[in-house]
Amino acid sequence: MVYNLYSYICGYIGVALSYVVPSSIKKAIDSSIDKIYTGYIRRRFSSFGHSVIKWKPFLLVGEQYITIGDGTVIGKNIQLTAWKNNGKDPEIVIGDGCLIRENTHITAINNIHIGNNLLTGTNVLITDNSHGQATYEQMLFEPIHRPLYSKGPIVIGNNVWLGNNVCIMPSVTIGDGAIIGANSVVTHDIPAFSIAAGIPAKVIKQNNE
Repeated sequence: MVYNLYSYICGYIGVALSYVVPSSIKKAIDSSIDKIYTGYIRRRFSSFGHSVIKWKPFLLVGEQYITIGDGTVIGKNIQLTAWKNNGKDPEIVIGDGCLIRENTHITAINNIHIGNNLLTGTNVLITDNSHGQATYEQMLFEPIHRPLYSKGPIVIGNNVWLGNNVCIMPSVTIGDGAIIGANSVVTHDIPAFSIAAGIPAKVIKQNNE
């Protein structure tokens, strides 16, 4: 009963505010918060251009190993993590003009290089590592306690589009202009100017000059 009353009051306040505070003002407030937050964290990064990380991220780790170019927007609830592993410094490079949507997870112990103008859907995973090597000996341990392992770096070219829920796995190169369909898992290289989809992702169309 109390919870229902609380929900009703909150809903009524929301309706009242919609008349008092136009949506344009709310957007301006949200934008200001994002810019203030970005200014607060930018000095932690190896390099950070005129870009924005929206408030609030889910997890930021190893910012000193991460470079972000100009004109890039990174959405809310991002996980952006670069983990030092066995004494080796990781690296994540995100180019200019990228739009990386909400709930994306980008994680490296090796190297992830993202070119300019990447567009992602929501819930995208880009990872160059896994918890262990799936051997019997390592599978005896809890996944969180298995040593991080990378099969190789990831390279994503310019003007690439990744649909919702796409997973980019280790040791993959995606060429310029490629389109990866929603819900795909990319385990092998995808050539430039192609369309790929599926689990694992396969090229379904190749555009040539």
